[in-house]
Amino acid sequence: MEATFVTPGAKSRTDKAALVGKIISALCILFLLFDAVGKVIKESHHVEGSAALGWPVDQVQSIGIALLISTILYIIPRTSILGAILITGYLGGAIAVMVRAGQPLYFASVFGVLVWAGLYLRNEKVRALIPFTK
Repeated sequence: MEATFVTPGAKSRTDKAALVGKIISALCILFLLFDAVGKVIKESHHVEGSAALGWPVDQVQSIGIALLISTILYIIPRTSILGAILITGYLGGAIAVMVRAGQPLYFASVFGVLVWAGLYLRNEKVRALIPFTK
């Protein structure tokens, strides 16, 4: 029989980090769902905004479906890493379009960091893959 000692501070620190990660992820998810659903249902503001950036109007719904699937995968804990990878690809495309259109690209960049920060803080496996040390 082995005894394992756990310091009380380590567990609460992990719990707080997971809570912050869930909050960051929830905010990202809400925005992504809003954007995806607006494109899927062809809401006029979403279509006009996409057309202003050079997207063909008939492709806006397809883009929304791709984002919706990626976001759903990000929501599900077992597929959240795949979802984050797909969202990163989507945001990479958004950055490319912004550069081409001469628009500021910081929003998509920061948003990509937030998607991964939320996942990092709430997912032990991601923290094990990317260990930040003091």
